[in-house]
Amino acid sequence: MRTLAPAVALPAAILAALAGSFDLPAPGPAPPRLAPARPAPAPGSYRGPWFGEQIRERWIEPGVRVRVNLPAAFDPGRPTWLVVYATPNGSTIEQTLGCRPAGDTDWRFDIQHVAAQVRRLREVTLGVNVALAVVEAEGLSWPAWRRRHPDGAAVVRRVVETVRGWLPGPPARVALTGHSGGGSFLFGFLDAADAVPDWVDTVAFLDANYSYRDADRHGDKLIAWLRGGAGRRFVVIAYDDRRVMLDGKPVVGPTGGTFRATRRMLARFAADLPLAETRRGDIVTRTGLGGRVRFHVHTNPGNRILHTALVGEMNGLLEALTPGWDNFGGPRDYSAWVQPAAGIPPRPADAPGGAAFVYRLAGLSPAQRDDAIARELLRGNIPDFLRAFHPVTIRSADSRVAVVEVMPDYLAVGSDADFVRVPLTPRTAQRVADAFGCNLPTRKVVDEVYRTAAVRPHPRPLTADRESVESFLLHDAFIRLFVEGHPPGSLVAGVKKDVVVSNRLDEKPNRVAIYGWHTLDGKPIQPLSIVHWDGYVDYSHGVRLMRREVRVDGKRRDVRHVLHDAAVCGLLSDEGPVRRSSY
Repeated sequence: MRTLAPAVALPAAILAALAGSFDLPAPGPAPPRLAPARPAPAPGSYRGPWFGEQIRERWIEPGVRVRVNLPAAFDPGRPTWLVVYATPNGSTIEQTLGCRPAGDTDWRFDIQHVAAQVRRLREVTLGVNVALAVVEAEGLSWPAWRRRHPDGAAVVRRVVETVRGWLPGPPARVALTGHSGGGSFLFGFLDAADAVPDWVDTVAFLDANYSYRDADRHGDKLIAWLRGGAGRRFVVIAYDDRRVMLDGKPVVGPTGGTFRATRRMLARFAADLPLAETRRGDIVTRTGLGGRVRFHVHTNPGNRILHTALVGEMNGLLEALTPGWDNFGGPRDYSAWVQPAAGIPPRPADAPGGAAFVYRLAGLSPAQRDDAIARELLRGNIPDFLRAFHPVTIRSADSRVAVVEVMPDYLAVGSDADFVRVPLTPRTAQRVADAFGCNLPTRKVVDEVYRTAAVRPHPRPLTADRESVESFLLHDAFIRLFVEGHPPGSLVAGVKKDVVVSNRLDEKPNRVAIYGWHTLDGKPIQPLSIVHWDGYVDYSHGVRLMRREVRVDGKRRDVRHVLHDAAVCGLLSDEGPVRRSSY
């Protein structure tokens, strides 16, 4: 048995608690201090949990959520190609990006796989940063969103310009694409002005051209744009949906569907451009301008619903974003790039105990320490009791009810018998939250957790060496003493300042929002603050995760949608609708 050699003088009771709780090995070799550091994420971004990618997410404009995915090795010195993908009706950004099916994963996660197809595209697109921005309309329908917003076309144009402006380096070229109702977003972009901007080099409708109208000059604008530059491409992918039935009824009306819309498009293009026809299997292709114009129509002899299969199963996005993809039509050509489903992985058999792990962090820089903690958490080295989330019921004055599920305590490394609560930077906390299918709480949720908690010790602040590993261990030992006698998994609150999401994060860039550490009268020691930069971490910071899925009046919803919905956000927010529901 070894005892700690802390940088602060520990009271005898704390030393006894440490000695009794932790079986510390001799200090073995620490992780290398000079390990090559990964470049810092682009401004406003954080490292996602998969493939080292850089993520930025915001609500912008009225009711538009955007998630940007940059490659791990994004280089602002290189040219950037921004793929803007509009979500289909009924699908969230996360479902559109896709993941491997697991357990009760919604089927929508396994149909488009936009993220995996873009990762595959990055493999073959050398010397260029391929960035992906997925745009989602509030209510999960771009056609309905545009009907609610008379200025929707102008807003769509601003959304694309805003996201383009986020990217460091030379101004990006842009590919506009989308599936199903996402085509309404593309037509909104066309409707916003008399001409398509020169910085757009690709427009691709993935079974999404329902709203094409000659009267709106869609064809005129596209043909003029194509003639304005030799590097511009236009792609349509559709199928014969005229005789497809679902539950005994046609899926499209007598004048609707993408097959008929594609015929209208072909008629307009053929009036100005020679189109050549070829056929491969069940797919008929008409091309023009040396292959820069491509219309692919699946003849659908079996009268099946091929709507989303054209995108995911048949590699439709890869076909749309390249001069031609060899495996267009299937099978999937990107399976190695599909990310796992969100969730907490099982704890590895070889995972170290919490005390031994944290003890070995002492020689690392803060950034290396943060990365080391993240690696342990992401591989599942957390106590089992943290996996049993607690429901917290929140009621509004107008009788609405939300049920959120939160971890019973703050994130910790180790086992039930040997764990240490670990502070994290907010970007790393967000990375872990994404991997686990969780979100960081708001100030109001922190208050509600404290109100509900079974264990509420009196806070014990420290004053020396606040950022040291020794202080992390010392404060954890204090908490351990105060919660002694309560079974593991009891809902504990008031022992840390929570890392929270807040609209105040828009006031200054690169900040962490912290709040809480309640005293026994329910008042927080720490008011909501963004005084610290987002690389700052001390012993008092804690990360409590809440599940992304919440129930509002009995219905399951994504917490980020609830936080932004003016009608119900008050259940979870005391700041009004929340634009910054992630870091």
